[in-house]
Amino acid sequence: MKRTVPLFIAGITGIVLIVAYFVPPYEGWGDVAMTWFNILAAVAFILGGGNLIKLNLQKISARRPGWGYAAVTLAAFLTTITIGLLKIGVMPSVAFPAAIWSGDYKEEGSAFWWIFEYALTPLNQAMFAVLAFFVASAAFRAFRAKNTEASVLLATAFLILLGRTYAGVWLTDWLPDAETAAANGEQLSNTARLLSALRIEYIADAVFGVFTLAGMRAITIGIALGVVATSLKVLLGVDRSYLGGE
Repeated sequence: MKRTVPLFIAGITGIVLIVAYFVPPYEGWGDVAMTWFNILAAVAFILGGGNLIKLNLQKISARRPGWGYAAVTLAAFLTTITIGLLKIGVMPSVAFPAAIWSGDYKEEGSAFWWIFEYALTPLNQAMFAVLAFFVASAAFRAFRAKNTEASVLLATAFLILLGRTYAGVWLTDWLPDAETAAANGEQLSNTARLLSALRIEYIADAVFGVFTLAGMRAITIGIALGVVATSLKVLLGVDRSYLGGE
């Protein structure tokens, strides 16, 4: 029962969603399946929250390394969920002014909105600001001209970096600008157009629009084929990793 029933549910649900997507008369099946998915997701959120509380309480009670972070996580989780569920600081809606809970818990001025704007958003910005230095450090270690491929990668990255900053525009500002000339209604000669293509910002745009786009499309096609293969393995019961490790 622990293995056969989940495999049966996963297979039937996957087939229903495929049929609903490709066969127009059965599009409603997909809506019904998504409704059940939302119900299961809500139950999973409850189980996930309970598991979060349990694991952090165990870590705090056992005084394991990093238990202070677990205490902060638990306090933030309980505070946020309490404020959101009780709609603390939420004003009544215009349609139901007598119902104090009729307003949106995310409306501007509420306690939940304050947490999002003045706690979560600054923390996210600080994290991504720190990640910028890690990315720069990783790029410095990766972009070393050890061979021909690494040299091409280094040169391309350098051109893209210059093309996205004012330094690149300033270095090739003496070359004709085809876009500016076209905006002003001027006609450039063929030689001037060729020279305009050598401006660093235009080279960076060409790399993004041709080489990077082609590579991203190839990667996307590969990902799509991998998703199809993995999905078929799950639907047919070949891949059972989602059932657990046993």
